[in-house]
Amino acid sequence: MEPEQDNAEKPPGRGRRRRAAQTRLGGAAEAMQAAWEREERRPRAKKARLSTVLYTENSEVTHEQLCGFLKYAIVGESGVPKPSWCQLFHQNLLNNVVVFVLQGMSQLHFYRFYMEFGFLRKAFRHKFRLPSPSSDFLADIIGLQKKETTGDLSKMSKGSLPSASSNVSINLQDDPIIQKYGSKKVGIFKCLLTKEEMETFHFPLQGFPDCENFVLTKCNGCVTDNSPLFGLDCEMCLTSKGRELTRIALVAEGGGCVLDELVKPDNKVLDYLTSVSGITKQSLELVTTKLKDIQRKLKALLPPDAVLVGHSLDLDLKALKMIHPYVIDTSLLYVREQGRRFKLKFLAKAILGKDIQNPDRLGHDATEDAKTALELAQYFLKYGPKKVAELNLEALARHQELHAGDQGQSSTAGVQQHNASVLDCLHLMGQKLLLLTRETDTSELSSSRNCATVTCLSNKEVLEQARVEVPLFPFSVVQFSFEGFSPALTKEMKQRLRVKWTEISTVYAGPFSKTYNLLALKRLFKSFGPVQSFSLIVETHQPHVCVQYEVLEAAQLAIESLDGILIDGIRVKAQRPVTKLTLDCDTLVKELEQDAENRGTIYLAGVSETFQPRLLQESSLFVGLEAVILPKNFKNRKQKKYSFLKFKTFGSAQRALSIFNGRGWKLKGRHALTPRHLHLWLQSQPPESRSPSGLHILPPPFEQQVNSEGGPPEDDSPALGPEDREALPQPVPRHPLPHPVARNQELSRIAAWPRIDGDKK
Repeated sequence: MEPEQDNAEKPPGRGRRRRAAQTRLGGAAEAMQAAWEREERRPRAKKARLSTVLYTENSEVTHEQLCGFLKYAIVGESGVPKPSWCQLFHQNLLNNVVVFVLQGMSQLHFYRFYMEFGFLRKAFRHKFRLPSPSSDFLADIIGLQKKETTGDLSKMSKGSLPSASSNVSINLQDDPIIQKYGSKKVGIFKCLLTKEEMETFHFPLQGFPDCENFVLTKCNGCVTDNSPLFGLDCEMCLTSKGRELTRIALVAEGGGCVLDELVKPDNKVLDYLTSVSGITKQSLELVTTKLKDIQRKLKALLPPDAVLVGHSLDLDLKALKMIHPYVIDTSLLYVREQGRRFKLKFLAKAILGKDIQNPDRLGHDATEDAKTALELAQYFLKYGPKKVAELNLEALARHQELHAGDQGQSSTAGVQQHNASVLDCLHLMGQKLLLLTRETDTSELSSSRNCATVTCLSNKEVLEQARVEVPLFPFSVVQFSFEGFSPALTKEMKQRLRVKWTEISTVYAGPFSKTYNLLALKRLFKSFGPVQSFSLIVETHQPHVCVQYEVLEAAQLAIESLDGILIDGIRVKAQRPVTKLTLDCDTLVKELEQDAENRGTIYLAGVSETFQPRLLQESSLFVGLEAVILPKNFKNRKQKKYSFLKFKTFGSAQRALSIFNGRGWKLKGRHALTPRHLHLWLQSQPPESRSPSGLHILPPPFEQQVNSEGGPPEDDSPALGPEDREALPQPVPRHPLPHPVARNQELSRIAAWPRIDGDKK
C-alpha cells in the first residue's frame, strides 16, 4: 500500500500519462462495443415486418408475385401460400396495408431525381423492380375492373360462361383483335410475333445481354402458311439460381405428344412450386435428364421451319434457355383491351369448351396446356379474327370475374382459388378497400360493394385526403398521376445517367514518380475493387492515371484511401473527373450512403476463395449478419474479389467493418453505396450495357436460400498480396487519421437517425 501512495503523490511521467490516456480510450471503445452488443441482444417487441433480404431473380418481382404477397398480407397462411420471394413476419400483427401507385413514373424518374426523393428513400427500405405494367394495372394487382360497356350482363346465365349468341351489342370495329388482324382470315405468317414484339415482350433474342448462354434451335428455314405447328409448355421450380425447368411437353399438330419429360434442375431446389407445376421432390428423385439433354432433343426434333405455340411462351423459352425465331403466343394472339391478357384456362373454356387446370388436381398438366395452346392457335387460323371477335371475349371475362366475386364464401379456403384477387380476399375477410385517385383516372372503374372510392381533382388533394382516410381502412390504394416523358427525352435521360454513373465510378490520381513501378501501381488500384479500365496519362508534367471501376464503392474507397498520401515523396491527389454531371457527386455519395436500403451493408475488396469458410468459422464475431453477397464472373462462374455483407443494424455493420479492416483479415472496405436494383437497371439498357453481375447470396440461418445471377467478365489480374504491399512505398498520410473511438462517435450520431423498417408498407 505504501508504494502506491507514494506514487500517487508524485506527478505521473510523460510515458505514464500516455499509457493512462490509451487505457481510458480503450475502455471507452470496450464500453461502446458492449453497448452495441446489448442493443443487438435486447428483446424487441413483436411487430409485423418484412425480412431484410429479398430473394428475387434479377431483383425483379412479377405482378403475380406482388399480388400474392398482398393477398398473404390480408389473409395470412391459412388462406394463401407464403410468398416465395420474401418473408413477412408476424402477419397477424399487421395494422394496415397502403399501396401507392405513381402512374406515369418509372425507375428512370427515381434515379434521375434521386436527390429530390429523400423521404421516399428513407421511408421504403426495400426496393425492387416490376415488369412494365399494363394500362390496367389496378385490375392486374388489386382486381378493380373497368365498367362494362357492352350490354347488361346481369341478365346472362350465372351457371357458366354466356354463349356468343347472348344478346349483347358488339362493335366489331372497336375490337382489338379486328384492329390488329382485320376481319379476314389470316395465315400462320400473320400470327407470328415480329422481332420488335418479341423484344417488347421480353422473349430471348440472339445478341441480347441476358441471352449469352442460350442455345439456338437452328430453325432458320422459311416459314409459310403450311409450316408445322408445335405446342410447347414447361413447368418450373425455384432454385438457388432462379427458376429452372422441371418438366417439358411438346405436342404436334395431330395432338400426339412428341416429348414429355421430367428434368432434373442443375442447382439446389428451394421451392418446387407444386401447386402450379405439380412437381414434388419425390417426382425428381430418380430423374437423370438435364437441361442440356432437353436442348439437344429439341434441336433434333424441330424441323427448320417449325413454329412454336404456347401461352406466355417467353417464360418457357427462358426456362429452356433457348432462342427460337418463329413463335405464336396465344396470350398475345387473342388480343385483349388495354394490353391485358386472357388466361389459358379462360380461353380453353370460352373457345374450345374445355375445362383445364382442375383445382382438384395437383398442379397443371404440361401436356394438356401445350395441346390447349396449339388448339387455340388452330381455331384462330381456321375461323379467322371476325369469328373470334364475335365471341365478345372481353364481356365473357368480365362476367366470369363478377360472377366469381358475387358467389362469396364463408371461409378463407376460397382464397386458394388461382384467380382470386386482392378485392376478393378483402371481401372474404369482411373488410373494405379504400381507393383514392384523381377523377379522370376512375371514370371507367366499376363500383364494388367492398371498395370505397374517393375521387379528387388534383394530386395535392389526393395526398390531403390520404392523410385523413388511410388510417381508417385496413387496405388502401392511393394513386397519383403524372405526365410521362417523351420517348426522345427518355432516351436522352437514360444515356446521361449511364454517362454520369461511369464518370462518378472513375478516379484520376497523381502525380507519380516517372520511375514508379507501373505493375505495382495497377495492383494498388485493383486492391480497392474490380477495375474496368486502367490508363496512364503522360500529357502532364508528371504521370497520372485514370481508373474506371466496376462498382462505385471501389472508386470511393480509392479516393478516400489515396487522396493526400505521400508516395515516393510526392503527395498524390485522387479525385473524380470534374464535369457538369459530377459537380454534385459528393452530395450524391452521402445520400446514397444514407439510403435506407444501403444502411447496414458493407463493401469489402480483396476477398479470396477462403473468405467464405473463414467467415463461417468466425461467425460469432459478426453479430447481426444476415446475408453475404458474393458476385461471380458471368462466363466462368468464378467468385470475384469483392463482396457485400448485409447486417441487421448500422452498428453491427460498423463493428464488422472495423474487424475486416484490421490486420487479421487484410481487407479493404467501406459502407455500401449501391443497391442491387440500381446496378441491374443501369446494366439493362441495351446496347451499351452488360449483363448483370452474378451473385451468390448466403442468407441467415432462418432463411436458408440462395440467389444468383449472371455478370460481366472479371479482370483476372492478381489482387494486391502481402508481398506486393511490402514492395510498395509506404504511404504517409498528410494528417493523422482520427482515433477509432472518434470515428465511432461520429458514426453513432449518424446512426441516431430514426430508422423506418417499412413494417406497415
